[in-house]
Amino acid sequence: MNDVDVAVIGAGPAGLSAALNLVRARRSTLLIDSNRPRNAATLASHGFLTRDGVPPLELRRLGREEFEQYSEASFHAASVDAIVPDGEAFALTGRGVRGAPALAVRARVVVVASGLSETLPAIPGLRAWYGTQLHSCVECDGYEKADAGLVLIGETDDLADRALTVSQWSRDLIVFTNGVGTVTDDEEAMLLALGVTVERRPIAEIEGESGSMTAVRLEDGTVIPRAGGFVRPLWRPSLTALDALDVQRDAEGLIVVDTGGRTSLGGLYAAGDATPPGPQQLIVAAGEGALVAAAVNVDLLRSDAGRG
Repeated sequence: MNDVDVAVIGAGPAGLSAALNLVRARRSTLLIDSNRPRNAATLASHGFLTRDGVPPLELRRLGREEFEQYSEASFHAASVDAIVPDGEAFALTGRGVRGAPALAVRARVVVVASGLSETLPAIPGLRAWYGTQLHSCVECDGYEKADAGLVLIGETDDLADRALTVSQWSRDLIVFTNGVGTVTDDEEAMLLALGVTVERRPIAEIEGESGSMTAVRLEDGTVIPRAGGFVRPLWRPSLTALDALDVQRDAEGLIVVDTGGRTSLGGLYAAGDATPPGPQQLIVAAGEGALVAAAVNVDLLRSDAGRG
């Protein structure tokens, strides 16, 4: 089992930023990624300075290229199955992906930046348009949907707040609760004052033709023309290996951290979407990765000084 200073799990913006800053601090850093990003279906990423509109996979490729130019950097294509405390370090094991060997490494510190897995409402046709006409990040994709006839589809109790954000770009908006999501009478009145309506009837299917979404068909047969919009998934941290560790989570299952990304378990850090408040813009996740890298480096320095 190889030894490194830091193992970073996840090669999205948070993990890449953390790994890059750690190798620049001359820390031996192993970046581990299973190549299953949540935004793989998205054609373009937005709001990332100097990379506005770049495909998500291209952004990841560029980040890995920058990271791997340093002698302290290494990369392993793997899915982490277990993280086990091992003395003053952690032992990580997992399955190699894309032809890579099995993972077996011992790291003084682990940074979890593996993001979130998501569950979309179980509506026929929805996934066919997800990433092209339907998106989950309003701030990321709202500009491209400006003034279009939009939907907001969800089954949660925060739809009114999300609709308020969407209305910044288009007030030709219908909130679909699919008979499950909650919008109170007061919230509906607030939205209606903006021209936003609420549709509570269950959805039968999201329809489209010629490569574009065209309408929402309800179970009672009503067809409502719509050109695209947003969906509210359910999210949870995508690294099941954490389930075996005594790590504090919030009510949403997100990993609770301090301002330096430290979790409740010493030596374990987290950054990006898996920490509160959850899904965020790529550039924010990258910033969090840099903050965590700084905290990790200082903590390792203090640990080494204490041993001396």
